[in-house]
Amino acid sequence: MQRCGWVTQDPLYLAYHDREWGIAQNDKQALFEMLCLEGQQAGLSWITVLKKRDRYRHAFHAFDPQAVGLMDEEDLARLMQDSGLIRHRGKLAAIIGNARAYLAMEAKGEDFARFVWSFVDNQSVVHRFTHYKEAPTTSEQAIALSKALEQRGFKFVGPTICYSFMQACGLISDHQTDCFCHPDNLLRANQTK
Repeated sequence: MQRCGWVTQDPLYLAYHDREWGIAQNDKQALFEMLCLEGQQAGLSWITVLKKRDRYRHAFHAFDPQAVGLMDEEDLARLMQDSGLIRHRGKLAAIIGNARAYLAMEAKGEDFARFVWSFVDNQSVVHRFTHYKEAPTTSEQAIALSKALEQRGFKFVGPTICYSFMQACGLISDHQTDCFCHPDNLLRANQTK
């Protein structure tokens, strides 16, 4: 089975690529989780975060914004001692701050999923790159999303992080054209069934 060139043979990475990356995600809590995890990646490889994802889910109440928003300095000090997390105070604090920003949006009637998807006019942007290295690291949509998130108080949401988030959650499809997960190939496979 042909996959994108960035995928290693690590079973965790294979499962992530095949079952998650680039698949349209509309659940607002899942989107919140991925945005927070993408922020943890800054300066690191995604596999590092992926291997720690279960620990993050445990430490941050399955990324329930209500529960995370109630976390305080004492919780942050405890998290800084957790070797299962990336112990970067700013990154860990950003998850708590982002939960509060998320809740503030919701309190104003701004649905997080609708907000995020509005940057791609509610439809996945499908690219057709023959090699994963052709994909950009940011876009106009990612820059706009980054600015809008920062205006709402989110941290660790620069344009590159936002682009990676958009790829991961299927707002932008950057599977290589020869990858079995590329939307064109999935469509052909469904038509032949």
